[in-house]
Amino acid sequence: MRYIAFLRAINVGGRVVKMELLKRLFEELPLSDVETYIASGNVLFTSAARTAAPLEAKIEAHLERRLGYAVPAFLRTPAELAAAVRARPFRDVALSNKGAALYVGFVSAEPSAGVRKTFADMKCPTDEFQIRGREVFWLSRKRMLESAYSGAQLERALGMPATFRNLSSLEKLIARHV
Repeated sequence: MRYIAFLRAINVGGRVVKMELLKRLFEELPLSDVETYIASGNVLFTSAARTAAPLEAKIEAHLERRLGYAVPAFLRTPAELAAAVRARPFRDVALSNKGAALYVGFVSAEPSAGVRKTFADMKCPTDEFQIRGREVFWLSRKRMLESAYSGAQLERALGMPATFRNLSSLEKLIARHV
């Protein structure tokens, strides 16, 4: 089965991991047909595993052992990723307008109703959120540095690890590799 791993803590905060090394670490598991996509911790691969959660745990344990720090992994099949991108909210917002962007946050489990309410209450002039399944959609109407929120703040509000990717990067990933 084909999967895409979205890894947190790769090439941020001074933790630099070359894509050749990341590819080799996935091949050690062993996973096949391993490809990396841009240097932000996106890895495509094939596995005999039919269930993502145990595979996520296996990848996380292996990466922590080999890199020396925790690397949360969020797996999606190509179909799941394509569905998330197609379902995107905020279609009425011009994303190229003054740095506006839509980010997709990946989490391992669907957030609770309480977390959904928290995110609805976090809406402000620069930022708005929608949670759909295991994806958190974050509309930032200005450049990320001008946002009222950071990824770390959003993780705290979620109560679980998450990693965010720009929608345009995900669209390119789908077009080129899925």
